[in-house]
Formats: sequence, structure tokens, C-alpha cells
Amino acid sequence: MPADKICVARIGAPHGVRGAVKLWPFTADPLAVLDYGPLSTKDGKRSFEVETAREAKGHLVATLQGVVSREDAERLNGVELYIDRAQLPPPEEGEYYHADLIGLAAVDAAGAPIGKVLAIHNFGAGDIIEIAPPSGPTLLLPFTNAVVPTVDIASGRVVIELPAEIEGDDPAQADI
Repeated sequence: MPADKICVARIGAPHGVRGAVKLWPFTADPLAVLDYGPLSTKDGKRSFEVETAREAKGHLVATLQGVVSREDAERLNGVELYIDRAQLPPPEEGEYYHADLIGLAAVDAAGAPIGKVLAIHNFGAGDIIEIAPPSGPTLLLPFTNAVVPTVDIASGRVVIELPAEIEGDDPAQADI
């Protein structure tokens, strides 16, 4: 079931002494956070209006209404900002909101369970899907059509084609 609220940004460290913050947007267009009106915490108890924003290296430098000092900004570090899902357009074919993927069952092509989708990351070289297996360390896999050929949100699952190096190459045949 789709989430009612979608996280569109996270407040980072202060920038300067007048209350500006680093803002890490999770939108295709980083400046789109200005178009959504007030952004709220997930529980809806606090709301923030982005007054100004400019692009910086991988983030925005933003001013939030009512945040006027570095100390105010420091208290907000790490706060995630949400909007109501209804404010977003439906995703296009082959595109997904991260919130819709988290928690889906991850299965192989035969339907055998691999784990659950824990998160979607992007460290600069493309999206990575993080799978939490029933035991052991999480799997970080490229979120590509080759590795994730099927996303079925209605059925609550993604199909994962594990790359050979993940399944385990035969160490006896490795080039040394």
C-alpha cells in the first residue's frame, strides 16, 4: 500500500551563521522542493516553508521561515521533510517512488525469497537497491533492469536476478 506521505528532503548541517541550512532533496529536480509549499515532519507536528534555495555541490543551501540563527539550524540537522502523496504526480512507467519500494518482498525468478527491500540509495553512480535477507549482511545491488527485471508494487514484490559475483563464483577457478 502506498505511503500517505513522501519524504522529499532532509535538512543537513547549518550553512553560515544566519540560519541557512544544507538541504538534501530527494526529487528529480532539486529545486522542486520550492514548489510544494510547506514541508512537514512525518508526524505532521512541525512544518517548514522554504523561503530561498540555491544549488550547491550535491545539495541546496536553503533558508527556512522562522530559522534565523545557526543554533536554530543546528537543532534541525537530520530532520526529514515530507509532503502529502497527493501533491505528486503518479510515477511514469518504469519509475517508482522509493517509499513504494521499501518493504517489498525480494524474490528470485523462481519466486524463492531473498529478503525485503530495505532502502534505495544513490551514491552518485546510479540507484542501488538494498535487500535485507533473513540472515547475514544486506545486499547492495544495482537497481537496473538487468538485476531488478520486475517491480510489482500491487503484488508487493520485486524480482531480483542476482549477478554471478553475488551468488558466489567458484574460488577454485579464480585468476590469481
